[in-house]
Amino acid sequence: MADSSLLEQFPGLIQSLGGLGLFLLGMVIMTSGLKALAGERLRDWLMRSTRTPTSGALVGACCTALLQSSSATTVAAVGFVAAELMSFSHALGIIFGANLGTTITGWLVALLGFKLKLSTLAFPLIFIGTMLKLFGRGRLAEGGLALAGFALIFIGIQQLQLGMTGLQQLFSFEQLPADTLGGRLQLVLLGIAFTLVTQSSSAGVATTLTALHSGFIGFEQAAALVIGMDIGTTVTALMATLGGSVGSRRTGYSHVIYNLLTGVMALLLIGPFVWLCGQIDPQLPQQQAELSLVAFHSSFNLIGVLLILPFSRQFAELLQRLVPDRAPRYTGNLDPILLEQPELALNAVQLSLDRQLAALTGHTNALLGDPQCQRVELAPLQRALDDTHQFIDQIHLQPSSSLNWQRLVAMIHSLDHMQRLHERCEEEEDRASCARVSPDLEQVRLGLIDSNRTILDAIAQRRWQPAEVASRQTRAEVETLAPPQRDRIANAIGHGQLNVPQGTDQLEALRWLRRVSHHLCRISHHQHQAALSSGSTIPRSIGRS
Repeated sequence: MADSSLLEQFPGLIQSLGGLGLFLLGMVIMTSGLKALAGERLRDWLMRSTRTPTSGALVGACCTALLQSSSATTVAAVGFVAAELMSFSHALGIIFGANLGTTITGWLVALLGFKLKLSTLAFPLIFIGTMLKLFGRGRLAEGGLALAGFALIFIGIQQLQLGMTGLQQLFSFEQLPADTLGGRLQLVLLGIAFTLVTQSSSAGVATTLTALHSGFIGFEQAAALVIGMDIGTTVTALMATLGGSVGSRRTGYSHVIYNLLTGVMALLLIGPFVWLCGQIDPQLPQQQAELSLVAFHSSFNLIGVLLILPFSRQFAELLQRLVPDRAPRYTGNLDPILLEQPELALNAVQLSLDRQLAALTGHTNALLGDPQCQRVELAPLQRALDDTHQFIDQIHLQPSSSLNWQRLVAMIHSLDHMQRLHERCEEEEDRASCARVSPDLEQVRLGLIDSNRTILDAIAQRRWQPAEVASRQTRAEVETLAPPQRDRIANAIGHGQLNVPQGTDQLEALRWLRRVSHHLCRISHHQHQAALSSGSTIPRSIGRS
């Protein structure tokens, strides 16, 4: 009964909230369909086309406009930096461009929602999209999902517009702050609050456009609200970076600083923009208010990008000083935010495994007497292996994911053998010492050293086939030489050439060499399989080791 009374008293509020919900639902569905339809291809294009901050801004804007998700573009940029596929200054271009790409939503709402009244076609489009999703396969099904979400957006806008007409019973729009500097600042804060509540600046822009179209607020008030919504997105991004890697925190802070600077500039541009519109057509801000607002939104974002791009390197250096790199040596690139994009998370795991394997293989060779290699601290390496295990445990795929699934399984196998190889190095170091001083084990020891050097070369050059071949051959040679060596050691004990403790030490050293060669052979195989499954997205270098 109470619910019915509430509906009767405030129908405009209920309808507006429902329209806003439909809009948000449509955005989520459309973005999900677009990501599945073209997300991986767009991310690959994003990485390959970003040669400078300027090209990054252009490609970032296009990807965000196509995906309708600045977060997806930003996460991709963080992933590329984490995998050392892109410098941080180049990634900044993508982040700046993503801000510009988000303004396309306002154009869709203003042109298709208010001008063309696309809501009249929305229901047939939802039916078509749903049928494609239910009965289509692959790209056709994902395209249907995106189409249904796209149509749902405009039903939400229509309901929001209808609900606005009844809101005057509940709220007087004249109570909004006056068009003064203080009033505009209050509206900016209101825009920030709206974005924090809805977690979507696009929904805020759509609501503001609807209120402007209905004549409830003026252009200057709407402009201040949109500026606040742009700034509000940075709070969400900042919260998402809490507990993240140094790369994601730099990305979050850069977003905040850039949007604050752009917001201040935009506030100062409201007056000049209104004056310019008046020079073109005195009635433009009133008769084409929605188009004027989205033009203002796009303009101040474009000006912000053009002003910041020449200083991308200096801006990146500022962020690097504000957020110094104190990340763990082997796992600093394992950012939880990358789990939203499994392929990027797999790239980060691959890079982490390469660093850990380089350290582990170099340590093994140092134990065997290779002067070109040095020992490492095994305790931090163990923590890194455990952290990588925990991170990879959060990547959930289905066998239908094909190459990504094969890559994940290969890396799980590789990590398991690395854990056991670490145990050999940590708990049985004395056996390596025995192998190093035993003339009878010289051939096996030197063969294993050479094989390990090919693994180190493979990590540096990203060419795993030679390492797999070499480690397999070494493994076969060890297995061939082991039985005669066992017999020789036993005979030496029997003839009194070795006492039992000496013979036992040599037998243990031989077993150690066999186990180590086995683990390295399997690691090389699984690393090669992971590289084959990764296609063209594998990191080209591991940076520091």
